[in-house]
Amino acid sequence: MAPLRSILTKIPMPKLFIGMGLGIGFFLMLFVGGWIGFVQFDKTNPPPLSPLTKLSVEVVDREGTLLRAYVTPTGHWRLKADLGQIDPEFIKILLAYEDKRFFAHHGIDPEAMLRASWQLLTNGRIISGASTITMQLARLLEPRENRTIGAKLWQMLRAIQLERRMSKPEILAAYLTLAPYGGNIEGVRAATLAYFGKEPGALSLSEAALLVALPQSPVARRPDIHPERALKARNTVLERMAKAAVIDIGEVARATAQPLRGTRQDLPQLAAHAADRLIRAAPEKAIHHTLLRKDSQQQLETVVKRAAGRLGPTLSVALVMADAKTGDILVEIGSPDYVSAARAGWIDMSRALRSPGSALKPFIYGLAFEEGLVRDQTLIDDRPVNFGGYRPKNFNMDYQGEVTIREALLQSLNVPVVALLDAIGPQRLMGRIRQGGVKAELPEGETIGLAVGLGGMGLSLKDLTQLYTLFANDGRVRPLRLQAKDTVPSELTEASPEASGASVLDPIATWHIANILKDASPPRGSAKLAIAYKTGTSYSYRDAWSVGFDGRHVIGVWVGKADNGAVPGITGWSAAAPILFEAFAKSGLALEPLPSAPLGALDQARADLPPTMKRFHIESRWDQDAALPEPPPRISYPPSGAQIELAQTSDMSPFPVVIKLQDGRPPFRWLANGQVFDANGNRRQIHWTPDGAGQSTLTVIDAAGRADSVSLFLRLP
Repeated sequence: MAPLRSILTKIPMPKLFIGMGLGIGFFLMLFVGGWIGFVQFDKTNPPPLSPLTKLSVEVVDREGTLLRAYVTPTGHWRLKADLGQIDPEFIKILLAYEDKRFFAHHGIDPEAMLRASWQLLTNGRIISGASTITMQLARLLEPRENRTIGAKLWQMLRAIQLERRMSKPEILAAYLTLAPYGGNIEGVRAATLAYFGKEPGALSLSEAALLVALPQSPVARRPDIHPERALKARNTVLERMAKAAVIDIGEVARATAQPLRGTRQDLPQLAAHAADRLIRAAPEKAIHHTLLRKDSQQQLETVVKRAAGRLGPTLSVALVMADAKTGDILVEIGSPDYVSAARAGWIDMSRALRSPGSALKPFIYGLAFEEGLVRDQTLIDDRPVNFGGYRPKNFNMDYQGEVTIREALLQSLNVPVVALLDAIGPQRLMGRIRQGGVKAELPEGETIGLAVGLGGMGLSLKDLTQLYTLFANDGRVRPLRLQAKDTVPSELTEASPEASGASVLDPIATWHIANILKDASPPRGSAKLAIAYKTGTSYSYRDAWSVGFDGRHVIGVWVGKADNGAVPGITGWSAAAPILFEAFAKSGLALEPLPSAPLGALDQARADLPPTMKRFHIESRWDQDAALPEPPPRISYPPSGAQIELAQTSDMSPFPVVIKLQDGRPPFRWLANGQVFDANGNRRQIHWTPDGAGQSTLTVIDAAGRADSVSLFLRLP
């Protein structure tokens, strides 16, 4: 210092000031020039932020909870991080471990760089890094394979650029969106879902420490592959937090003693078909909001999957649950297993058109009540009748004779409902269906006739469930919607309900039908619930339905084969109704009381009915029918040439095959492959237990000696 002081004292003061001024000016020029160059570079070479936009597409429920996520085009799970939804303690530990002056520096931390350099010089190896979180984000946005001095300088430059463009919370959120956590998992949210099965809002101290340690070495520390290394890294983080007094030492000790959690799990994959449909409709959207309830969706997907396992390997099941007051779809399931080839699980059976069978009968009875034709104690005949060439027969081929309207609906008898539809007019039924915002499709070449009353049309499960909202909604149909913006299809605008719902059935008639359906017996093995419901089975056992409702919610269930194949013996009561009852019991939503009787609704005994309502007369067609020659017997199901897959019992013996007979004169004699087998000679529906798989011939002979035969091929699943 002395020589320097002596030199300076020999320089004249004016020259000294001039020299110092020139020096300062030179450095200012360098700084200004460098800054101008940096600004120009920053304009022409901005940091690449595109990875932050290449996120996993999300489908979320009404609360914003993740239902289903899709990998990015590069095959990564990358979910956007929201600091407000991340455990604050995790963020505290992350900053204390990785970048404790994060909110003070401008992308580069000189103090950390000096410390790391000194440790390198004094220890001969790297003790701690100097990379800030901003620098780490720069590396994630622009990965470089080689970690050279040049690459580090480039990261520092990019970090300064990022700090100019983004706020500190934005930088931290971006880092937590892109940080690697092993395999194809990127971002803290994907990591917590994959390793812990939950969102990052509430983490244990042990979980938070593991997540802080993972991005430093995501391959070597993966907890599902290298649990020992992951455990050691987690404990290192905890120890440093204790030494830095960031976390209480007692909490650290408890967290260190906990076993490692981190088994790789699937990210939520709920509502597969609904999610796919939304993404096809709006592929540009990153997040698709639905009105589904995640808890209910998850519970009922489990119900459907278990039920399908009981029903057989080739059967599919679909379910829709909705709020009748708002039209919100709360649960939508298109199949039990999206990837099942045997079930064709990728086909969305909640939207497929299928025959509803008897599930439309309540609407026909409702129209008859509305027209003042009948009441629930009105008598009607159930016996063979010819409606201008159309001869409906009951599902079991038997007839009950004289019954009340209540009994006819509860037993789902065919002749009475066709008689009522004949009096009302099938066009009126179809008009009310359209008025409910539903477009039914008739078979090709068919016109609207009496057959529509027994399922002679195509409806989707979603549309059938929509029609049933009127029973919990005073006769008004609410259009079902998966998203808040959903509207009624434009082609139905003129006849469709408005957002508040169209009045499709008179409130009094609606109450009468609901009052009958609430007394329907529960399916075998199901507990009685305070719900009303109706089942349906389509022709040839192709579709089994059950739709039920309480005072607020409606659930529809469909069971069958996605390829429209027949399923011998399947019925709405045996296959779909048990699923309906279990769904109501396990939806997580409390049952609400059925609507009370509106003003003017009277539950009258038959003696109190007006004379015109004591009995419904089906004109004089009985005589016309009796005058017709009696047709010979005909095996209506299964058809000749059918291939039937035999279901098997627990002891591997085949289940009985349902056989249906039309016409002919009882008693009947049955033969299988020429051998007479025991069957009720007066019944038109019997159960035949085959000896095994292979070709078989069934023959029936009636009392007049007339016969019919069908040839079948039976195979085991």
